[in-house]
Amino acid sequence: MAPYTTEADASGDGADVEEAVEAGTLRHRHNAAKDGVDDGDDIQRNGATHAVAGEEASVERAFEVNKVPTWREQLTIRAFVVSFFLAIMFSVIVMKLNLTTGIIPSLNVSAGLLGFFFVRLWTGAIERAGFLKQPFTRQENTVIQTCVVSAYGIAFSGGFGSYLFGMSEVIAKIDEETNTPANVKDPQIGWMIGFLFLVSFVGLFALVPLRKIMIVDYKLTYPSGTATAYLINGFHTPEGAKLAKKQVKTLGRFFSFSFLWGFFQWFYTAGDHCGFGSFPTLGLQAYKNRFYFDFSPTYVGVGMICPHIVNVSVLLGGILSWGLMWPLIHNKRGSWFNADLGDGNLQGLQGYRVFISIALILGDGLYNFVRVLYHTISSFIRMVRENSTIPVSDEGSATATGEPMSFDEQRRTELFLKDQIPKPIAFAGYAAVAAVSIATLPQIFPELKWYFILIVYIFAPVLAFCNAYGSGLTDWSLASTYGKLAIFIFGAWAGASHGGVLVGLAACGVMMSIVATAADLMQDFKTGYLTLASPRSMFISQVIGTAMGCVIAPCVFWLFYKSFDVGKDGSEYPAPYATVYRNMAILGVEGFSKLPKHCLTLCYVFFAAAITINLIKDNVPSKIAKYIPLPMAMAIPFYIGPYFAIDMFVGSVIIFVWSMVNKPEAEAFGPAVASGLICGDGIWSLPQSILALAKVKPPICMKFLSRTVNARVDTFLGN
Repeated sequence: MAPYTTEADASGDGADVEEAVEAGTLRHRHNAAKDGVDDGDDIQRNGATHAVAGEEASVERAFEVNKVPTWREQLTIRAFVVSFFLAIMFSVIVMKLNLTTGIIPSLNVSAGLLGFFFVRLWTGAIERAGFLKQPFTRQENTVIQTCVVSAYGIAFSGGFGSYLFGMSEVIAKIDEETNTPANVKDPQIGWMIGFLFLVSFVGLFALVPLRKIMIVDYKLTYPSGTATAYLINGFHTPEGAKLAKKQVKTLGRFFSFSFLWGFFQWFYTAGDHCGFGSFPTLGLQAYKNRFYFDFSPTYVGVGMICPHIVNVSVLLGGILSWGLMWPLIHNKRGSWFNADLGDGNLQGLQGYRVFISIALILGDGLYNFVRVLYHTISSFIRMVRENSTIPVSDEGSATATGEPMSFDEQRRTELFLKDQIPKPIAFAGYAAVAAVSIATLPQIFPELKWYFILIVYIFAPVLAFCNAYGSGLTDWSLASTYGKLAIFIFGAWAGASHGGVLVGLAACGVMMSIVATAADLMQDFKTGYLTLASPRSMFISQVIGTAMGCVIAPCVFWLFYKSFDVGKDGSEYPAPYATVYRNMAILGVEGFSKLPKHCLTLCYVFFAAAITINLIKDNVPSKIAKYIPLPMAMAIPFYIGPYFAIDMFVGSVIIFVWSMVNKPEAEAFGPAVASGLICGDGIWSLPQSILALAKVKPPICMKFLSRTVNARVDTFLGN
């Protein structure tokens, strides 16, 4: 289906596609995920995978005749109206991914493409009516992109699939001893919105004074921001606009197919384990071990976006755990753990699934934290030594490398330094928001004392700088790693009897929001630098987008929470990382005493294995390293099963074969096809939620039985 529809979209014009991709004034290559995936957790690599290929000709020469709008002209009503509706759409999609597996690919391509398309429609209609006052510019496109990404980013950093939902009683039932009022806080839309408003804006002020150092002086790459800028610059050339029109058509067709497929599947899901999502494609025994293709367009699309090594790593992790380890450990019941314990009990098989998964995540996270921190510090020290002094002024245009500046650099630097954000506003903003948070957060979480929050805010700017600098070098945000450190530090400090589990999770949220937002803002500044968008308009767009996200994300989560059995094992939305984060908090306050027999030994083995695999990967030639699996990706199916890994692998095969047949077309239209599959299936969740709230049930249950069970059912029914 995919190749056929894409060919049709290209209108048989393979040459046109190749010309648009290869012969344009601007070249851009946007691979949507780094050597990793968003695990709703640590694998958020912020979007683009590889640095952009570079310029064959001056980009700014191509736009030299166009007047650059002022920062006020870049902030238009139409931009924020379009951003609002796109923010809702992408928040629904990210929330669905968050609550199913936690794997979240970059949606920057879709956000940029749809923002360009909808404003083009808007301006085209107004122009035909003769009322167009302001043309659509790449700077306005950048404002939309920034606003949408910052809004739907709250659906991830807000912790709805991790720390925030990990506070709920649904997840707390995994451990009765910590299932106490002091360690539980059920979701309520009011306090969630208040919490997000208190913690989501601090990071915006933390690094504003350092924007010139990061972007101009040290020329940090920020691959996601750079790739997004080239995408937007490309849209606003004649060749790019022609290609974008075809990409939007492709995205629309696959969006429609994916949405209608979700609607069709719904008719067969009248009971538990019914429908195509429970189709035993590899046999009933494999299905019991969660090996099956569940016909999910979302994860086929995710597989098309993520690098092949990620998809293979996830599948390998599923085979290792559910195909080998868990059946062997299950055979040890009665010896390693009580045979009467249910599958969901942490003293039984579930304990091995959860804690070995955590060991892999922590091993991979710790290794990369140390590696990126070392790279960040050594690179910073080297650059400072080369310059003799640290550049701290917003004036002038000296660069860290001392190289002569090209026309593009001169033009970009001149405009980047033109609209400054005054340092007093940044310092006062940080202090004011921090003071309000310190005074108010204990009202939401009484166990989270004011001095815990104060300590977070004292150290947060330093950690935010490390994360933003590391993200600029590697495109790797370690926000959730800093969050996990906060879980262990503050949870252990408070202690179980004083709500240590809740304190750890809440502190994680505060820390994670600050360092994630700061890195995202620098990515946006890089995009603005390369598209001549004003830093002031970027900052305001980020603030408005964050405010949108603080309202939209809790409302979307509330819709899922009230419509489905969120967080329950075996449900459509198991929220696996909520369980993982809560168990980390329990480990922080109680230690290892609760682990079943030999579980701690296995955790040590997998923790060491994660570090060893990363060491090998970083110290062998790249032609070998690219075939070494990623421990973080392998850890994801350890807990929830490999069914989604099969979907992702199918997506990987589709894009691989497509690239072999027609690589330029696959590069041009692959992200559009994947985005259409993800968006259509994600948006179907909205009407599905409304039907569930209205208690409208599907008419048919399609379930699969073995021959012997079917015979017994027929006998029972008297057939």
